This record gives sequence, C-alpha cells and structure tokens, in this order.
Amino acid sequence: MTTAPADFLYAETPEPHRDRTKGLLRDHPGVRELIGRNPASFLLIAGVVALQTAIAALLGGGPWWLALAVAYAVGAFANHSLFVLVHECAHNLVFRSRTGNLLAGMLADCPNVVPSSVSFRAYHLKHHSFQGDYDLDADLPSRWEARLVGHTLPGKALWLLLFPVFQALRPPRLKEIRFANAWTFLNWVVVFAYDAAMVLLFGPLALLYLALSFFFSIGLHPLGARWIQEHYLTAPPQETYSYYGPLNILALNVGYHNEHHDLPSVPWNRLPRLRAAAPEMYDTLAWHRSWSKLLWRFLADPGISLFSRMVRRNRAGVAVVAEV
Repeated sequence: MTTAPADFLYAETPEPHRDRTKGLLRDHPGVRELIGRNPASFLLIAGVVALQTAIAALLGGGPWWLALAVAYAVGAFANHSLFVLVHECAHNLVFRSRTGNLLAGMLADCPNVVPSSVSFRAYHLKHHSFQGDYDLDADLPSRWEARLVGHTLPGKALWLLLFPVFQALRPPRLKEIRFANAWTFLNWVVVFAYDAAMVLLFGPLALLYLALSFFFSIGLHPLGARWIQEHYLTAPPQETYSYYGPLNILALNVGYHNEHHDLPSVPWNRLPRLRAAAPEMYDTLAWHRSWSKLLWRFLADPGISLFSRMVRRNRAGVAVVAEV
C-alpha cells in the first residue's frame, strides 16, 4: 500500500508548458491556424442557460427528491458545460472584446447560483502563468485544506462534495492577486438578481435544483473527477493530464487539458485537432480514459491525497500583473 504524501512534491524546474508551447509551434507551425475565437460558444451559453432556467421552473412546484435526481442526472452536465464556457470567456475565446467576454461569462454564470466568473478569470489566468506556485496558483489546495481532508475515503468524499466551499476559501492565501473590482461587483449583482428572480417566479425548489446542479457539476460526481484529472500526480512526475473519454462530448472537450495548457488560445472545439496535429507530443503522455474510474481511484487509494500535487518555489523573478 502506497503511503499518502505528507507534503507537496517540489519541482526545481519551471512549469512545463512554456517549453512545450515553443516546441509545438516550432515542429508544427500549422497549429497556429487553430488559434482564434468561437463566437458560436455564445449560442451555447444562451441555450444552456435557457434550458436550465426552464428545467428549474418546471421543477419549482414538484417534490425535492425529483429536483435532486434531475440535478444529478441532467443539471450537473448542463452546469458543468456552463463552467467550461465561463472558462472560454476567461481566455477571451468567445468574442474579440474583453468586455464582451466578461458579459458572456456573467450570463453563463447565472444558473451556477454563486457568482464566480469574474473572479475565476483573474485567478485562472494566474494558474496558467504560475502553475504550481503556492502563492499564485488558486488551483492548488491550501496546506491546511490538505491536512484537514487527509487521505481517507470519507475525508476526500466530503472534500469533493464541498469543493466549491474549499475553493472559495483559497483567495486569502493568494495575496498578490486582487480579490475584486467593479466587474466583480457587477457579476454579483447579475447572478444574485437571477437567483432572486428564480425564487420569486418559480419558488425555492427552482433555486434548490440549480444549487444542486452546481454542486454536483464540480463535486461528488463523475464530472468532479475532472479536478483530479487535470493536475493530481497519478503518474508522477508528469503534472498535467488529459482525459480522452466520451464525456468530453458533453463537457466541451475540457478533458484536453495538456493541449489547453500548451496552447490556451485554441477554443474548445479545436482542441482534438491540436492533439491530432502533434501525436508524438500527446500520445506519449499518461492520460485518463474514465472519470468514473479516476473518481473511485482518488477516493479509495490512500496513496493519493490533496498533497499529490507539484509545487515550485521559484517564479524566476516574474512579477504579477493584476488584471481581470
């Protein structure tokens, strides 16, 4: 039985994707054609928001257990796709203008009940620039978080169930990143106004359905294994992993995580073409076939804990530029 790590694994090398990007563009210059935006993503945002609003309205007068069942079987996938589209907006991959992407992200944020698109943008872009830097990478769990959760199945299951809560407790650690600005407050107004409208028009069960969909979409659900897949050290020392299973269809190719980190300016619909263009770069890496199997492995294997992450102490003198 593998012993759970008591601390992160520390790397003395820079984050790997900067060099991988250089090699990719050098050896496969044609992939530059994949860089761009996908305005059709906005149609997906509008459609999924309308779908979730309609389902919530229909469930508003029903029993709570039906809202729970539909949230797990349907709503989780819908809200997860909206989170992926928020991610696209964070990288300015929907519209040309920064403002257009910020507003589109807020719309996608509405069924998620808790406003996060603007904050996610700020913290996520730093994750790309400073992968593994404990003071700048919000994707890394906090040390107190890892010690609290431990390596047992109940602890890790509770962590996934409450994953949004633990994420919300990480920003105070990241003191160099500005927590909020005017766009953040507008994001709060938009989402909380949507929440209030759902309760007033369709009742509290409608909002409960959306809240359950949100928690399942990134928590204790096969979709929640995405967070383990992306950077948890299941085949160390490799620190970024892709998922190439069938759920990428509903998850808008978010499983193509190495590809995304190597070329973040490629929209979700072109990521499979990026992998196909450079098979020697991706087929030689460890990758995951099933989120469900990975979820069980994470929960049941005491050798995997929140400390199963690569951390680096040296940012090579790069300064942080606060932006949203």
